[in-house]
Amino acid sequence: MVDDSSEQIRVRWSRLVRPTVVAVDAASAAGESLVADVIDDLLRRHAEPQRHYHTARHVDAVLRHVDAILAVDADLGADPVVDPVVDRDLVVAAALFHDAIYDPASATNEADSAALAVEQLARLGWSDGRCREVAVLIEATAGHEATTPAAAVLLDADLAVLGADADTYDEYVRNVRAEYAAVPDDAWRSGRSAVLRGFLERPHIFATPTMAAQREAQARRNLGSELASLQASNG
Repeated sequence: MVDDSSEQIRVRWSRLVRPTVVAVDAASAAGESLVADVIDDLLRRHAEPQRHYHTARHVDAVLRHVDAILAVDADLGADPVVDPVVDRDLVVAAALFHDAIYDPASATNEADSAALAVEQLARLGWSDGRCREVAVLIEATAGHEATTPAAAVLLDADLAVLGADADTYDEYVRNVRAEYAAVPDDAWRSGRSAVLRGFLERPHIFATPTMAAQREAQARRNLGSELASLQASNG
């Protein structure tokens, strides 16, 4: 059975990098092979057995939310956080690589994923400056605090599941717990509760106008319900 998420990611990847590869690589066959090698490696990573939520399906969802945010917010330039002039290619590249390296026991996944993105994009002819901009966006997913318009788009797309319907949110929670299966229940409840409270204590979870309007209220309901459940199970 064909994985539609993987196929969609291949399409987005090719659309993103082929123009640069063709420009810097006179041997088009070699360039096409390089494009394929990099995306094959990325998809292999997202199919690793420790992943239950952070899979190709998640990357595909993030890319779709990036498109939706930029399409809507292009007409909402008055917001101080989101500027209609966002380099879509930088955000797409960061979305593709933001969970490229994922070890639930590691505290350096974001930094390691950023380093891999720089390495791979440089191979494909991206400039040092643009590679570094992608890396900064990926590193921002560690704390999920948006300080630039591009980061606001990426982080809101990454966190979109928080404001999904209750069933989708519950599936996300189960899959994340499966990724942390090695963590004892008490430690999980404590750590997860701290994460949930951190989001709930923010003045806003989403930084872009469209995501704030469409998902903020539902996200707070989902997070609050999960937190209450964790506290009840701890009692």
